[in-house]
Amino acid sequence: MHRRHFLSSAVSIALAAGLWPRRGLSGMPERQDAVAARLQALEADVGGRLGVYVVDTQSGAGYGYRPDERFLMLSSFKLLASALVLHRVDAGLDSLARRISYGREDLVPWSPVTGRHAGGEGMTLAGLCEAAVTTSDNTAANLILASYGGPAALTAYLRQLGDTVTRLDRNEPTLNDKHPHEPFDTTSPRAMVGSMRKLVLGEALSAASRERLQQWLLGNTTGGRRLKAGLPADWRIGDKTGTAGMDANDVGVVWPPGRAPLLVAAYLADSPAEGAAREAAIADVGRLLRDIAR
Repeated sequence: MHRRHFLSSAVSIALAAGLWPRRGLSGMPERQDAVAARLQALEADVGGRLGVYVVDTQSGAGYGYRPDERFLMLSSFKLLASALVLHRVDAGLDSLARRISYGREDLVPWSPVTGRHAGGEGMTLAGLCEAAVTTSDNTAANLILASYGGPAALTAYLRQLGDTVTRLDRNEPTLNDKHPHEPFDTTSPRAMVGSMRKLVLGEALSAASRERLQQWLLGNTTGGRRLKAGLPADWRIGDKTGTAGMDANDVGVVWPPGRAPLLVAAYLADSPAEGAAREAAIADVGRLLRDIAR
């Protein structure tokens, strides 16, 4: 039996035996320790470094493992970049209907949507945001950043939100490469969850913009084998993935039926496992959410 299957089975047996710590303030430290232990076992199974942070907005509890360590954002920054656009629209500084023209020379690898419109009328900001979030289109993200002066504009917006950790320094595709000396293009699981909470569920954006961002995230097409794969079929998830080399991540909001949502950021770095195994590890984080929500 593969070790991951063994671990999952062992956890299921423990839960069935009533060993999952009880809910309530008196049992919360035990629940948090149990979550951390399961994540540590998952990290040992897949190899590399796993960072996870989860907030249950119903109880207010946070659960994590390596929650404050830095990880490359990879494409998960596109959620934040699209929120920057919506923020500027809310402030009357931009319009989702604004059209950006570009040529084939502006295309970078993985441009499934923007590649079809290069050299023509271009795309609207709304179309670029949707492409960046739902298909992870790299050129779309670069065009969004360029229209506001580059990656530093996103970092500045995050500082306005109160996020003192997350930073974007480079464009696609170089932002996927670890810088030898600087923490370029990184976040922490806790910081990402905090920013997502303000943007996707909180009051940082107008109600209309918040709804639009949620719909883009719910329309994501790249996360089917990650967090979503570990969730029950009737749970909704709006997420943004990232992938490069030995790294994989998935961040987003999960709406179980009949209860308040959970926010989650899962970052896996330097894992020697195959790509499918890295995705399966992120899916195991999704399975853990089922127990947190009990």
